[in-house]
Amino acid sequence: MLYLTLLIGLVMVVISTKLTQKFKLSSIWMTVGQISASLLIILFGDLEVTYINQIELGLLAIPFSLLFLVGFTNVMNLEKGQQPIIMLLPCISLLCLSIAALLMDYTSVSISGLFAVLTIMLCVSISGEKTLGRTYTTSVGFVIAVLSLFLFEISFITIYIPIFTLALPLAIYLFLQNRFTSAQSMIISASVAVLFGLLMFVIPFNIIWYLVVGATVILAISQFSSKYRFI
Repeated sequence: MLYLTLLIGLVMVVISTKLTQKFKLSSIWMTVGQISASLLIILFGDLEVTYINQIELGLLAIPFSLLFLVGFTNVMNLEKGQQPIIMLLPCISLLCLSIAALLMDYTSVSISGLFAVLTIMLCVSISGEKTLGRTYTTSVGFVIAVLSLFLFEISFITIYIPIFTLALPLAIYLFLQNRFTSAQSMIISASVAVLFGLLMFVIPFNIIWYLVVGATVILAISQFSSKYRFI
């Protein structure tokens, strides 16, 4: 049922984004579409985070899950179009998610992540577009958000993956764009993503938890500046 709701939710995200852009509607309508898709995942896909480090969320489970899904759906929803090379970052993140899911014996999630990587690479190569619009970025963000939330149900520490292999490298890429070429910026940010992805599997979880908390605080503070805002 989860994968059916994921497919339907993805269609809802694409349609709401397309309609918002075509008719030049307020971005609130795109957000409404994302909220609707997220609620579909939570309520009918039975996917929500109920515990954080053995702390029961209770009535906050649905709001937290909704906030995460909508937030990470828009993590790559930048104000201006980006070059296709930026899709390397979500591919790295999806690969890390797939490996983590495989180690946790969730083969279906791992296969879904790998399929998403192949789909991204195929779509980018076939389209031949010089810049990517919001339809691409929000769709990829939604898939990563759903797969990440699935792993959170098993271990909340896995929130490390989307933060350190996507959100943080993306922030680095945006920061370096005006200082280096796009290719150089991507090499640096992708290297950071790969490095943190490898660290996920070699350092203790208690250290990872402190990294997650610290990075989350830093990223949240950075969103107050329009220069570095991407959520």
